[in-house]
Amino acid sequence: MAHVVPADPQAVVVVKKKTQSSRSWMLLDSTGHGTVLDVDKYAIMHRVHIHARDLRILDPLLSYPSTILGRERAIVLNLEHIKAIITAEEVLLRDPTDEDVIPVVEELQRRLPPVNVIRQGQGVGKDYMMGHNDVEAGEEDESPFEFRALEVALEAICSFLAARTTELETAAYPALDELTSKISSRNLDRVRKLKSAMTRLTARVQKVRDELEQLLDDDDDMADLYLSRKLAGASSPVSGSGPANWYPSSPTIGSKISRASRASVVTVRGDENDVEELEMLLEAYFMQIDGTLNKLTTLREYIDDTEDYINIQLDNHRNQLIQLELFLSSGTVSLTIYSLVAGIFGMNIPYTWNDGHGYMFKWVVIFAGAFSAILFLFIMSYARYKGLVGS
Repeated sequence: MAHVVPADPQAVVVVKKKTQSSRSWMLLDSTGHGTVLDVDKYAIMHRVHIHARDLRILDPLLSYPSTILGRERAIVLNLEHIKAIITAEEVLLRDPTDEDVIPVVEELQRRLPPVNVIRQGQGVGKDYMMGHNDVEAGEEDESPFEFRALEVALEAICSFLAARTTELETAAYPALDELTSKISSRNLDRVRKLKSAMTRLTARVQKVRDELEQLLDDDDDMADLYLSRKLAGASSPVSGSGPANWYPSSPTIGSKISRASRASVVTVRGDENDVEELEMLLEAYFMQIDGTLNKLTTLREYIDDTEDYINIQLDNHRNQLIQLELFLSSGTVSLTIYSLVAGIFGMNIPYTWNDGHGYMFKWVVIFAGAFSAILFLFIMSYARYKGLVGS
């Protein structure tokens, strides 16, 4: 008879927690207001109009390299622990309760509100016309919403990797110096673990750098990240098309279209490929991540130099052992010859020339000892002449 085994309640709770965490999203609008969403992937795909393969890149259970993808109405961002979808007026951030993601959420809430909103809040008590001029200036000078969100993500990931690099340098350099002064199994194992950590961190930094470099090398990819420009072009009469077919999940899109249209009405006529603003933004963080990679490269070179120094020391010790072995072997050969003479004369055999020649004993001992010493010195001189031993 078959028996039904009850499921483990703890395992069910763990699976439930993983499912909940994988479906948890933080929605941040253009004013910085955050809302926690617990929706499935189909709702996210319908909201931002991306394909399932793009959403799969953001799955925390899958291991995908760092990626920045520009789509028609969204930017898919996968930078280490920062997994987000950026549209022209909102940011969807995955796993907002993660300890590494919480600072990113706080920074987004602080920097996402446009400049004109901040100036309106700080302009209470001032002349209305002066405040109105400030607002217009703020609207003209502020970057598009998607660039401000992208900048926060890039700044966070560059700072995160730079901090990990600093921690690794703080631990690695003293360990390498200690290994140089004293070669031991403990120090060697410590340096081995640090080298493994450095290799993994270098691969992560290299991937982020390569992704930024790939974006900078392709103007079309950078142009795909101008969501506000594409949105303004789709809704502007200049483009000759109707209003953008956005979803009801974005109720404030009208105000965003109007502001983006005023700021981009000139660009939609002939500057669709003007990516200077985004290029300057990406170059700044490319230089920062490149500096982090240079630090790791310098650390790797220091580790390689230390390894070479350790190998030289070990080779020197092996050479000293070889010299000692040669010295002992030469002495053994010389003493063996001396023992051979003593053994011959020590045999209890009745020889006629042994009778009445007792005075010869001391001369035999002296000549045998002198011959052994001369042989030892000759072997050592020949070895020194051939460079087998140090002078």
